[in-house]
Amino acid sequence: MNRLRNRLIGIFLAATLVPLAATLWITTSLLDRSLSYATTGDLDSLSHSLQRAGKQLYQQSCQALKNDALAGRVQPVRYLAADRAHWPAPVSAFRESGDPERFRVAGPDGGRIEYLARRGNDVWQWSAGLGGIRLDQLSREYRHAREIIEKRQSRDLLRGFTYTYVLLAASVWIVSLVLLVYLAHRISRPIQQLTAGLSQFAAGDLAARVEERRDDEIGRAIRAFNEMAERLRRSTERLVYLTQLASWQTLARKMAHELKNSLTPIRLTVEEMVARYGDHDRAFVEQAAQIVIEEVESLERRVRSFSQFAAEPPVLPEPLDLNALMEERVAFLKSGHPEVAYDLRLDAGQPTALADQDLVKGILTNLLENAADAAGAGGHVLGITGVSNGHALMEVHDSGPGLTEQARQSLFQPSISFKKGGMGLGLSISRKGALLTGGDIVLVKGELGGAAFRVLLPVAPNGIQAHPDRG
Repeated sequence: MNRLRNRLIGIFLAATLVPLAATLWITTSLLDRSLSYATTGDLDSLSHSLQRAGKQLYQQSCQALKNDALAGRVQPVRYLAADRAHWPAPVSAFRESGDPERFRVAGPDGGRIEYLARRGNDVWQWSAGLGGIRLDQLSREYRHAREIIEKRQSRDLLRGFTYTYVLLAASVWIVSLVLLVYLAHRISRPIQQLTAGLSQFAAGDLAARVEERRDDEIGRAIRAFNEMAERLRRSTERLVYLTQLASWQTLARKMAHELKNSLTPIRLTVEEMVARYGDHDRAFVEQAAQIVIEEVESLERRVRSFSQFAAEPPVLPEPLDLNALMEERVAFLKSGHPEVAYDLRLDAGQPTALADQDLVKGILTNLLENAADAAGAGGHVLGITGVSNGHALMEVHDSGPGLTEQARQSLFQPSISFKKGGMGLGLSISRKGALLTGGDIVLVKGELGGAAFRVLLPVAPNGIQAHPDRG
């Protein structure tokens, strides 16, 4: 499942659809309100028309009632001065006002028109209906409409809508932008770190690594880069080491050839001198000859060491039972070092390596011999087998004095020996053999206080068993 792709798609949808939906919702709401406010103009026009129609109706009704009253078509209600104490309040108010005549709306909800006129000290009152029209109700509706209009007109709707829309749209946009920047940063930062790591690695920094914090495609890419960088670093170190060994091999072959050419005639000449000299002072001659022969043999041993170092034997990988191999080498060598105690810690899983048996035996023999020499009388040597990080492994620990920092830095270099009588080729030959068989030798922390070496070998594929006679 491409989680990175889906995440990018989700970010795109969130960054576009969410603001779009919010904007549409805000715009729709504002448009709906704007349309509702647009009827205010119609209501204003209608209220003015209603006002004019009401005034015209009122004036026409008043004039018609006056004409009917003067023509005698409507009988009046006479309020005599003698009964003034019983007049209705509107009539008394008209009498006291001094006006010659007055029109007023009367009846429930203003459904009638009354015409008041003076007749001496009396007041006559004529009334007529408005044909079902209620002026009081009409007046209240008109006042309500005018209140709505005045309330709406007291607001600056255009500016209010503009400010509201801009504020809400800007808020939604800013929130979306912040969310987008945050998510983009979380995705882009590991990519930037990976790019920086690749740049450092390409510039030659083989120790460049990128911190792993994710478990998605980017995290797996970072993990793959770190693993690739580590493998390339190890491969580079091995290549450099093998290149150095190749130079030493060329020198060793040349030196071995020249020494061999010189040693053979020396040995033959000395032997012939002894044979020709006869019995005269034979003891002295034999003693001198023996010294020369021993030195020649010493040189021959050195020549063989160089020859072995320079040789390129064929590598024949086969399944090896490391437990059995460790037991066999320890049993073979412990008789030569009876003063040293040997312990074994073998993996119960029967680790099987795919390697050249002769090379591995030579490596293990050299490490065990060095450990026994370092441990000395009363010392301990520990042999370990196991599997770790896809490699079969064998470890040799000793209780000796350990290695100095200088020794650690030049441990596998040819001609560097840290023990008496050593040529300094043993560890170089051993590591070369490990590299040729697809593994390596590394220095690890010792469990017995001294030095410790780990031999890494390829693990045999599942289903392949160690040869019973070779394991």
